[in-house]
Amino acid sequence: MIKTSLTLYLASKSPRRRKLLKQLNLKFKSLSVDSDELVKPDELPHRAVMRIAKEKMYLARRKIKSGIIITADTIVFLNNQVLGKPKDEKDAFRMLRKLSGKTHQVFSAYCIHNTHSGKTITEFVKTNVTFRKLTDQEIRDYIKTGSPMDKAGAYGIQDDFGAVFVDRINGCYYNVVGLPLSKFYHALLRII
Repeated sequence: MIKTSLTLYLASKSPRRRKLLKQLNLKFKSLSVDSDELVKPDELPHRAVMRIAKEKMYLARRKIKSGIIITADTIVFLNNQVLGKPKDEKDAFRMLRKLSGKTHQVFSAYCIHNTHSGKTITEFVKTNVTFRKLTDQEIRDYIKTGSPMDKAGAYGIQDDFGAVFVDRINGCYYNVVGLPLSKFYHALLRII
């Protein structure tokens, strides 16, 4: 169990990341930062998620004077293309159809900054996820739940219905949810 006299701040809009931190029995405060989360042309996916996580930390640093700041970013990568959050239901359908029957990569990065020591740790994890072949009706039914709309790649592995799309994963399950818990936990121990 992590104990620190410093206040932990999670700068994320993601309810999934809040839930994951609670799994670690961490006491933290939440705030949101507005970051564009855009991947630059020809930017490698691991570099993109680390850059975006750092940019979120810099934005949060403007609001937080003292404590430990935690930020993160997740992207889905298929055939050298980033699949971000869908713009609308049509975009979600397009993404899920692309993922159907294929293996893609999920990259998540976190940035942890200790305002007292000035130390920052930014790391990423990659997980391979293979979807089974999906029917158009399954995709439409999933989109009707509204769940795909705030998730990279238009799916959540932790969702009741989204979970049945995944045939197998190679790597960290929690990375696909949005925060690689084991690696993150050890990084947090190093920074407090």
